[in-house]
Amino acid sequence: MKIIKATLDYQNQKTNALVFLPEITADEVSAPMPTFALFTHGYTSDKSSILNWPIRLTEVGVSCILFDLPGHYLGNFSEVNDFDYFKNHAHELFFSAYLKLKESFNQEFPFANHLLNADQLKIVFSGHSLGAMLSIKAMMMPEFSNFKKVAIAVGLGMAPKNVVHLFDTPFYKSTLKIREQLVSPELKPDNVFPWIKEEKHIFEVENQTIHLITGLDDLVVGEDGMERFSESLTMKNNTVTFEKPTKLPHHEPQLAASHVKKYLKKINWI
Repeated sequence: MKIIKATLDYQNQKTNALVFLPEITADEVSAPMPTFALFTHGYTSDKSSILNWPIRLTEVGVSCILFDLPGHYLGNFSEVNDFDYFKNHAHELFFSAYLKLKESFNQEFPFANHLLNADQLKIVFSGHSLGAMLSIKAMMMPEFSNFKKVAIAVGLGMAPKNVVHLFDTPFYKSTLKIREQLVSPELKPDNVFPWIKEEKHIFEVENQTIHLITGLDDLVVGEDGMERFSESLTMKNNTVTFEKPTKLPHHEPQLAASHVKKYLKKINWI
């Protein structure tokens, strides 16, 4: 595979990305429809946390891009100066990522650019936690309306009911005093957590195919958070499936790589 350094525009700044391209020869352009995968990470994290996701898929012929969210200092030193703008526009980075991946693909494989028409190309939207939520939002962008697409959301679910959520425990709050210094002040937990909680209840996503992956040992999503989120999405005419690996704690999203690959193989996208 070939890995290319790239950047995506975010307001008057840039955020970092990596493009992963498989080896394709002119003899292979008649192969089944190509697949693009667009990935991003979770809150306070960076692209290295799910680096093996695109690596595993590129090995089987999928072209991928993995990008850092703005204001996440482990990935880049860009800032989020307006939280409302981030709430309303961060998911649009998936379209910027698609354009960058398409540009890189065309430069590397000029003999295969005819495969990237909307009636040929399949697009995977995926991410972990916050990135998973943004990936589902991105599916509904009008720019993607004509593509065959699927979202794979890892570590995403409704907050547990009638119990103290992990975010509200003294231990977790103490760890956040460190973690929140790794993001722009506008992305402080007091802004981000209520937004994520509300967003999952008011998702304007319908008639999409969505696969949820959450570990049995994911203490952030909780015991039935994924299932309740699935029910909410299904009520909006989405086709939703889910799986619950035994070992996939919230802080180890790299363990989801094999499950992402397995799902795409199951639906014959790889």
